Amino acid sequence: MDVVYLFRNSDSVRVPIFDDDPQLFRLLVSAGGGIWDKSRQEFVFAQCENISFLGRISSHAPYVLVDEDSRNTLKVFGFFERSWERPYFPAPDFPVIIPVPSGADTPPADIPAEYPVKVNFSVFCPPSLPERFPDHWCEELEAELRSRKYSPQTRRAYVYYNRLLCRTLQKPPEEICGADITRFLAVVEKDREYTASTINIAISAVKFFYREVLKKEGIDERHRPRYDGRLPPVLSKEEVGKILSLENNPKHRLLLMLVYSSGLRVSEVVALKREHIDISRKVIYVRQGKGRKDRCTLLSEKAARFAAEYCSFFDIKTWLFPGQPATRPLSIRSAQHIFDKAVRRAAIPKKISIHGLRHTFATHLLESGTDIRYIQSLLGHSCLRSTERYTHVARRSILNIQSPLDTLM
Repeated sequence: MDVVYLFRNSDSVRVPIFDDDPQLFRLLVSAGGGIWDKSRQEFVFAQCENISFLGRISSHAPYVLVDEDSRNTLKVFGFFERSWERPYFPAPDFPVIIPVPSGADTPPADIPAEYPVKVNFSVFCPPSLPERFPDHWCEELEAELRSRKYSPQTRRAYVYYNRLLCRTLQKPPEEICGADITRFLAVVEKDREYTASTINIAISAVKFFYREVLKKEGIDERHRPRYDGRLPPVLSKEEVGKILSLENNPKHRLLLMLVYSSGLRVSEVVALKREHIDISRKVIYVRQGKGRKDRCTLLSEKAARFAAEYCSFFDIKTWLFPGQPATRPLSIRSAQHIFDKAVRRAAIPKKISIHGLRHTFATHLLESGTDIRYIQSLLGHSCLRSTERYTHVARRSILNIQSPLDTLM
């Protein structure tokens, strides 16, 4: 069942598009007045008493209106009174302009053209290409990956990129050669604007399938693109303090405190159990983190006291951050939304994700004089080069350097 979520506060109404729903995207474009924010995958509308597009949304699917500033948060509309035949919205015969704020990114890959965008609805929903990656090859690839104990995320990525290769080229795997793979990488870099890291994952996925599953010769090592030399986004101590002080939900506050104070990945923090928190020794045990490696990281005094009160008050037995249902941990997606909402509440203009708290943890330790080898161990990096990039954003080495402008009379 499809459900649309609307998040309303005093200033705006946000409509996230969680699973690439082109019909909903078209509906919101035709409503007018909305702004598409690719970084958050959502439309933002100015708040008003009468939201004009609610009627259209209710005919598209049931919707849940979440009042973020109210205690009575959930209101559900269009659930019992609708027929479950989704209607078709014909494309308007006029161009629609999507206003874009400074700093916003591009709309979904299906939308061509530059900003301001004139949407050509005839190409907005192109007919989907048929799949050319047979199910039996998908099963064999999955079995080979499982036999080598690859993570679920890696398995999904490898299957996805091999499906995408065959679907893009419209060829079965047996007919694809090295030149075809080069052409595929060029297409996805141009049309989908893949980053260097994404292209490298695609190369690894294709190479694994053809070498280990299909056993096909002639698929040589590709010339991999160099990684983008991007600096990690970092918050100041004042900004972190503001985020934590404005978070009133104790579960959410503890989650953000642990990510920042211990340098945890989001996948690691949601997987924490009560037994992983050693309050007496001020240590967090990370079980089967990235690369299926265990490690220990530090637990701050403040976080330890807060965690003890939290576990006692909520009677936490297993998962430190239970999800829905409580027998399962909180999802990674939910943790990301918690951080995004906290950043908006603190009015921080930086474009940063919850992983930025991990970057901030490492940078602040480096600025305080902590040896980089200790930081490497706390972060769980297998290579020191991964940790060294924080030296480029740490201010410790440049605090004593005076700008030539300040030496002018």
